Amino acid sequence: MSYQNNDLSPDRNLVDVFKELQQKRAEDGYNYQTGNSKNNHSSGITTYFTSNKHKKVYNPYSYGKKIKKQLKMNSVNPTKTFNYTKLSIGIIIITLIVSLALLFLSYSFTTYGLEENESQPAAEAVEFEPNQSAIDVTQIIASNLDTSSFKETLTEERVINFPIKYQTADNLPKGEEQVAQEGTNGTSKIVAVRTYEDNQLVEENIIESSVVKEPVEQIVNIGTSEFLAKYKVHLGDLMYVTTDVSLKKSPDDKSENVTDIPATLDVKLLELAGDWSKVSYDDKVGYLKNSVLTSATAAPEMVEKARVRRIMKDVKIDMPLNKKSGLALSDYKKMLSGNPEDTNKIFEENYEAFYEVEQKYNINGIFLASLAIHESAWGTSNIAKDKKNLFGYGSYDRDPYNSSYEFEDYKEGLELVAKVLVKNYLNPKDTVIYDNEKASATYYNGPTLEGVNKKYSTDSEWYKKVFNYMEKFYNKLQTGTSSSSSSSTGE
Repeated sequence: MSYQNNDLSPDRNLVDVFKELQQKRAEDGYNYQTGNSKNNHSSGITTYFTSNKHKKVYNPYSYGKKIKKQLKMNSVNPTKTFNYTKLSIGIIIITLIVSLALLFLSYSFTTYGLEENESQPAAEAVEFEPNQSAIDVTQIIASNLDTSSFKETLTEERVINFPIKYQTADNLPKGEEQVAQEGTNGTSKIVAVRTYEDNQLVEENIIESSVVKEPVEQIVNIGTSEFLAKYKVHLGDLMYVTTDVSLKKSPDDKSENVTDIPATLDVKLLELAGDWSKVSYDDKVGYLKNSVLTSATAAPEMVEKARVRRIMKDVKIDMPLNKKSGLALSDYKKMLSGNPEDTNKIFEENYEAFYEVEQKYNINGIFLASLAIHESAWGTSNIAKDKKNLFGYGSYDRDPYNSSYEFEDYKEGLELVAKVLVKNYLNPKDTVIYDNEKASATYYNGPTLEGVNKKYSTDSEWYKKVFNYMEKFYNKLQTGTSSSSSSSTGE
């Protein structure tokens, strides 16, 4: 049969074609062992497979070119980093796949073309059905080339966290923590190699590290004092004595007495010394037993008792009058209200005026109230009622009523008398007083009642009578009860 005819019958199959090819080679003396032909011409299979223009015939050589073309089209971006080791693996995989494909074709040719009976006619070339589960070579290559794997070296500074040291402290309440020293972070310089797979960090190896700045440890004290925890106090806080007690020079019952401290008064806690505490009382320092101390937390009422007790401690006939009393507005209300002698309620209704004058002119307001009561008989004198003048200010012995000043209200007269006393009676010369003025000290003989008495009144017992009122008001602050007055009054 001649192979020059390019027309293939549709009834012929591939097996027939191979048989025809085998027969032709036998006729030409083709040696299957050496692959040589008697006629020394190329096998007709090339002519056969390339001459058919009407059928889609599988050509392994053209398929290899197609693979190369697809590889060229699907080549990875040169700007993208890839691993050359994986590229080599990809090339090896391609080579193996192509070799296997060629081996498969050779095996097919031998099986279906050469081992059949040579007498059977050659089969017509037919189209092969595509393999739905065929291996996609280009996909395998692309997936290997697209995998990013690389290493980088970096140098940077990193934080060194400061360590924390805990230590016990007997000057803190038990269980309480206090930072004694703040910690600060340090820094180190490191050189590291990082490994990435698919752009993800998978490993870091530090190959060099040096300290740039040493960290400073943080020190935390943990309290152990049950005494401080019980009373919820710290060193520097106020505590209160529960009974009259003597301040000792050292923490010993037989130690020398420094001073006496009345019950309810406050002391400042300085140190702990076993069963004793080092405290300060006013300007004196010494030791008290812990058993005579309490706190505002344990005994809230002690705060008010100590305040009143401190005020009362300074109430003396020779007490200075050129300073504030330390009394609150509520104290003035308590002291000047509810007094049966105040029939016209002049002092009860003007308690705020006495408090405000004290704050403004640095003069004891209770002294002013006691002076006004003594001079106006609790505001019942004609000068007090008609002229709002509680002090008889400006009056002369020959005509007291007509010579006395008249004011619009009681506060106006109160302020004028306060200024006169501060400027002329209570302060040494050139003392800076209200509105940056200076004291003239025209009648100054000391800032006490007795000192004022020498130039203010011809009655040598005047200062005792005024103090009697002051003492009764202060006692009312302490006891909460009013007292009847019992001293002479005048206009």
